[in-house]
Amino acid sequence: MFDALTEKLQTVFKRMRSKGRLTEQDVREALREVRLALLEADVNFKVVREFLGRVEQRAVGQDILESLTPAQGVIRIVRDELVELMGKTPERVRMASNPPTVIYLVGLQGAGKTTVAAKLARMLRQQGRQPILVAADVYRPAAVEQLKVLGERVQVPVVNEAGLSPVELAELGIKASRRMARDVVIIDTAGRLHVDDALMNELEEMNRRVPAHEMLLVVDAMTGQDAVRVATDFRERLPLTGLVMTKLDGDARGGAALSIRQVTGLPIKLIGTGEKLEDLEPFNPDRMASRILGMGDLLTLIEKAEASMDREGTEALAQKIEKADFTLDDFRAMIEQVKKLGPLSKVMEMMPGLSGQMAKLKDKVDDRSVVRIEAILNSMTKKERQRPEILDGSRRLRIARGSGTSVQEVNRLIKQFEDVKKMMRQMKGKKGRARFGRMPFPPLG
Repeated sequence: MFDALTEKLQTVFKRMRSKGRLTEQDVREALREVRLALLEADVNFKVVREFLGRVEQRAVGQDILESLTPAQGVIRIVRDELVELMGKTPERVRMASNPPTVIYLVGLQGAGKTTVAAKLARMLRQQGRQPILVAADVYRPAAVEQLKVLGERVQVPVVNEAGLSPVELAELGIKASRRMARDVVIIDTAGRLHVDDALMNELEEMNRRVPAHEMLLVVDAMTGQDAVRVATDFRERLPLTGLVMTKLDGDARGGAALSIRQVTGLPIKLIGTGEKLEDLEPFNPDRMASRILGMGDLLTLIEKAEASMDREGTEALAQKIEKADFTLDDFRAMIEQVKKLGPLSKVMEMMPGLSGQMAKLKDKVDDRSVVRIEAILNSMTKKERQRPEILDGSRRLRIARGSGTSVQEVNRLIKQFEDVKKMMRQMKGKKGRARFGRMPFPPLG
């Protein structure tokens, strides 16, 4: 979503770095371009004005302009102010001291409340909680069935009973949570096409009968400043505690994510980064600011690796590297580990130096290339994967035909493997294991 903004900001900062020393005029000209980039990204114009006012006030100071690297100083100020804009410290979903914790998900139709309910249940399960889902959207066709299917996939029970009102279903969810010893109740509420009194009255009554510990508004980042307006309208009637912003993987301009905290005062607590059930992340303003400025987000990448990758598998790979016993079977296992981190494009967005180049790399790097690599490796015999040196011309031709690829692609894969193996040898030695252990995922050439 922030690719275009990231690319424009990097162009501005690159021009600043090339000048060496900066004058006040240089800074103001650069900030004018930053202003245009933010407005084109659909950031609220009042937010842009206040943001750049704070940046300029700090950036034209003598400490910055007379430093050895003034451009770096300005970039640091822009990053700090972006963090301030989105919320200085991360705010997490709060748990009640006396369970069960009641979490309402509210919002308009199409924002993704039902999917977020299942994603949140999955996330809480991974944190050791025992959630239960309440299907309280009795108006949208198939909403209840959708939540039941998703609940089964994340192994979380779903409460619903035909004929009950949303208020009665919320009460039923509390009773079921106590009976089943569940410590979190996630209530998927009904939405509307627009904010109206009927919707608000129903939600107010639900909260009166079953008070919320967290009332999270789910907004669609693709709707831009409409999301900000929706958040403002909901907050006037409901005791919202935070926001869940969905579809941050889309190609809209993304200004809502930069505006909504400043305009509404509500913290973004969670973000949806894809359609899969694991694509829900806690929102970290500092990490998002780094992504927007093209600095990557290695901390999130490492956390994803720790949560999804097989520790025993990576340890076994490390031992093979130490012994210089790395085969194409291990290469295949390495690819399987990397796939657990999600689409390659998302992984690359978190790598410092690559996030801002994603627009140029998208055509060259996609998950189809991984599928082709796997097809080639699966077309080899066990002996060939263990001893790649026996892969002569006739064997490579057979492998290409069996995998639906070309001999050139097979040759390229063997070359990639040899490059990785060479790098593994370089990592050997007394610090080899330590280097491997710090990497967010095994290298792929």
